[in-house]
Amino acid sequence: MRRLGVLLVPAAVAALLVPAGVAQNLTFDERVELVRGLTAELATTKVPLPRSKKPLTVDPKGAYNKEEWEAANQEFGQAARVGDAVQITKVGLEENQLVLEFNGGMKGGKGWRDRVQIGVGGRNPSTISGRDPYTVAQSGTTLAIVFPDRLPPLKAAQVKEMLAPILDFNLRSASEQYVETLPPAIQEAIKAKRALEGMNGEQVILALGRPKYKIRETKDGVELEDWVYGDPPGKITFVTFDGDKVVKVKESYAGLGGEVVPPPKTPL
Repeated sequence: MRRLGVLLVPAAVAALLVPAGVAQNLTFDERVELVRGLTAELATTKVPLPRSKKPLTVDPKGAYNKEEWEAANQEFGQAARVGDAVQITKVGLEENQLVLEFNGGMKGGKGWRDRVQIGVGGRNPSTISGRDPYTVAQSGTTLAIVFPDRLPPLKAAQVKEMLAPILDFNLRSASEQYVETLPPAIQEAIKAKRALEGMNGEQVILALGRPKYKIRETKDGVELEDWVYGDPPGKITFVTFDGDKVVKVKESYAGLGGEVVPPPKTPL
């Protein structure tokens, strides 16, 4: 598939692989399911969230060091007030911790002023926050759920339950209200975490999260943009946009060397 061979060189592939400690406890499918289940999820804050250069630690029961959080707040300021909306923008799996970036993390700065904007291919951004019944957080931060031993097999629902003392994932979010206004086929695709021809960029992000890569090319005078999802070895999904509309969705399988081939056939 177009320039993926350039992007997924062996050195880059090695950087994408998770630590051996994680691999022994979570299968590839479990890691994919966990990341997909958490990416782009929205919540409202039950406690103030400070900004911090290093992840703020939380234990599996949702307890945290108040002195540590207060020190971060004094040094870097507040990322979110009680009742603000935050969104998981990145999920990291490490040997003994699950790292969750909210609203772009520390680098999100003041970019999350009063609305969440989703830009597609450098074009004018669309917004979902106008439907939000609560305030969107002004900035971002990162939390790490630290386990006493290695990271155990987890489901997204379990992670949300662990964070319940800090975050409320149960309120009907802006994205949920928006999804309910869409055609049934697109609603089902978003629930199933898959892209569908005819979707726009906002809808693809709700279904799959933000892409790993974006690749642009001009074909027959038409500028197309591929959003690339997935890491090798495993399924790679290419979502092709013409403007802000998905015109093609293709799935391939990438091996460790970055070579892209058709996905393996499943037994009937």
